[in-house]
Amino acid sequence: MLSYIFVFMIVISVVCSVIFSSTQELSQSMLDGASEAVELLVMMSGMMCLWSGVMEVARKSRLTDKLAKLFSPLLKKLFPDVKKDSKAFQYICMNVSANLLGLSNAATPFGLSAMKELKKDLLSDEASDSMVTFVVMNTASIQLLPTNVATMRSVLGSTSPFDIIFCVWVTSVIALTVGLTVSRLCSKIGRKKWNL
Repeated sequence: MLSYIFVFMIVISVVCSVIFSSTQELSQSMLDGASEAVELLVMMSGMMCLWSGVMEVARKSRLTDKLAKLFSPLLKKLFPDVKKDSKAFQYICMNVSANLLGLSNAATPFGLSAMKELKKDLLSDEASDSMVTFVVMNTASIQLLPTNVATMRSVLGSTSPFDIIFCVWVTSVIALTVGLTVSRLCSKIGRKKWNL
């Protein structure tokens, strides 16, 4: 779907540039945009390597294990059908810990592993309540340190890239609360319809 949107935008841009006789400006914008994208990618890669390294240090120093233990009582309430000593629960805790530190790139492998473990016990192709809850938590995760956004702001010239931190906390808490509430309501409604 996204590819159709991009193709549509490109076609509209070319048609408008021909109609308004601005093909030279369009060509220059395309060249400038391409070079700026490469520069942004290189700068972002350096910061991502830095924060992924920080996450690896946190993992090897068992900081992520301590965070996982800290949040395990709350996560156990959100995932009542997942055993606390299972691999799935460990991966969920690690994913949440990485997301809290704003390291979504480091959280992705834990998230994929958690979903594989949650899928193992299912007999059908339908997602379980735990899988839906996990996807919602992973998508609308609370970030104590929004490192990716701060990195992008820094690359684009912000003098104080972390000054958005309070806004990120508020919006991520609201998004997570709404997401979990809606998923629970949909789960209850689905169960009632199924039982009827």
